[in-house]
Amino acid sequence: MDAIFLIVGLALLLLGGDFLLRAAVAAAARWQVPKVVVGMTIVSFATSLPELITGIRAALAGYPDLSLGNVIGSNIANLGFVLGLVLLFSKMDIQKSFYKFDWPIVFGVSLLLLFFIYDGTISQTEGVLLLCGLVGVMYYLIRYQPPVVAEHAAEVVATKSWWWIIAFVALGSLGLAFGSQWLVKGAVGLARAFDVSERIIGITLVSIGTSLPELVASGMAIVRKESGISIGNLIGSNLFNILTVLGVTAVIHPLHVVDDRLLSFDIWVMLGFTFLLLPLVFVPKKLELNWREGIILSAAYIAYLVVTLA
Repeated sequence: MDAIFLIVGLALLLLGGDFLLRAAVAAAARWQVPKVVVGMTIVSFATSLPELITGIRAALAGYPDLSLGNVIGSNIANLGFVLGLVLLFSKMDIQKSFYKFDWPIVFGVSLLLLFFIYDGTISQTEGVLLLCGLVGVMYYLIRYQPPVVAEHAAEVVATKSWWWIIAFVALGSLGLAFGSQWLVKGAVGLARAFDVSERIIGITLVSIGTSLPELVASGMAIVRKESGISIGNLIGSNLFNILTVLGVTAVIHPLHVVDDRLLSFDIWVMLGFTFLLLPLVFVPKKLELNWREGIILSAAYIAYLVVTLA
């Protein structure tokens, strides 16, 4: 039954995230929201909703390691698994905003997370500070950031009716709500049955599962043969995971590190993947990622899983 809950939960999270993504972009198009707001805010937030709901449920259920492991593991999966897989099938042109704003802010926020959990706890006050950081980032994006959104967001037809948008929001919300509940139930059940720590379940099965909306959005862009997929969408998702997911979760319930390997290993891997993006963009070519970088990221992610599960 635990395995069934896990599989059904992952499927519902995938469908719910995709439905909300479509509804968010359609609503933004009707409101004539700028492209950058769609890509770096609405799209990123929609694909981060599974992490948010899963994190809140895990924290309230008394499994803080699953919540922290999910965010850290999801950020690793976004760059190693999702970005690596996408690059194996598609070239990605990088906008100048990557090194001017996107990468510096996500790396800085990752360092801030390390600072906050170094004492083994993310308090409610630190959760509020993370949410304040989110407000600051969103203000900058809306006020100053030039458009760098993936083209697949702009291709969404702007004539979707409000009834269509409301229906997709409702279905997506139900999928995320029930999917996250069953995912946590199945993951914890499997962890207990096989004597596996919550940390390992959180940074593998749960994190990959909640990264599926990002993979779906990128995969749809490849299928449609669009010329560029902005790396800002994945970076935006990582940013939302830390600022929104951990911020909201910590405000509701302070988070405590139970498994020390989250501090001694996992978060350093997350920082490593984030840092690795910078030299991959500039060496040997400038402002481009292709299959070679995809192999590097995918191999690094597989190595991480092997070491984690060993």
